[in-house]
Amino acid sequence: MNTDERNVWGSGDVSSGKGGGDENFPVGSLLISRRLRPHVHAYYDFARVIDDIVDTDRLDADAKITRLNAMEDVVLGKRAAPQRPDVQTAVRVGRTLSRTGVSTATATDLIVAFRQDAVKNRYDSWEELEEYCRYSANPVGRFLLELHGEDAGTFAASDALCTALQVLNHLQDCADDLRNLDRCYLPRPWLAREGVTVDDLRRGYTVPGMRRVFNALLDRVDELNRHASLLCTLIRDRRMRMEAAVIVGLSKRLAQRLRVEDPIAGRVRLSRMDVARAVAGAVRTLV
Repeated sequence: MNTDERNVWGSGDVSSGKGGGDENFPVGSLLISRRLRPHVHAYYDFARVIDDIVDTDRLDADAKITRLNAMEDVVLGKRAAPQRPDVQTAVRVGRTLSRTGVSTATATDLIVAFRQDAVKNRYDSWEELEEYCRYSANPVGRFLLELHGEDAGTFAASDALCTALQVLNHLQDCADDLRNLDRCYLPRPWLAREGVTVDDLRRGYTVPGMRRVFNALLDRVDELNRHASLLCTLIRDRRMRMEAAVIVGLSKRLAQRLRVEDPIAGRVRLSRMDVARAVAGAVRTLV
């Protein structure tokens, strides 16, 4: 590797080592056909690596953006990739997109979001947060739908689901994101309206004003989940329809948990019973 390439890729892999088991929702589950599962894992592995690039404390903002840009070039076939596990995820997802015909934007849009994360750590409106989710979350649902041959008529409901999941994740991680990354996705005017600031996330418990902010965000999530419920009527592929129904159910259950549990005091998680009930509800939608 020449000097220029070393400057682009840095001295090493900054991946966190997290896998699908660290997520709230199924990644490449058994509901995805065996034929398509490797493509789902290739996509997830790539998304995990680029997320880790922007969240690491071992790179400054410029180095993060440089490496993200290089990963995008590899996906697009514009740059050769070193034989390093993290960079090879971009090679594999590029091959997946080429072989399946899924839109390249489902991968490159994620990079748009993570470049933003490298330089932006506060949000000033719900609309700004939605726009971030457009790039950070919605491409995941579109990738799965395109992979299964679904048409664009499914995208709006999928976008609603993915945005809901992203906001739920922000609520789960709000204290950790501020402590570890100095990043907060809660709209600042909403905090000001309730007489709280981002520093109230450092208290170790949720004060009443912050709870009102959480509930206002959860009201938006509930609206998104209602729209997302349409997915079960729009998806043609039976297995993908079941997968979507389970995830919608899990999204609704996590929103319910976040209404009554304190995400600042500790991470709010789905229980095995939540999963079982979501699966049972999904089965009923197919009967």
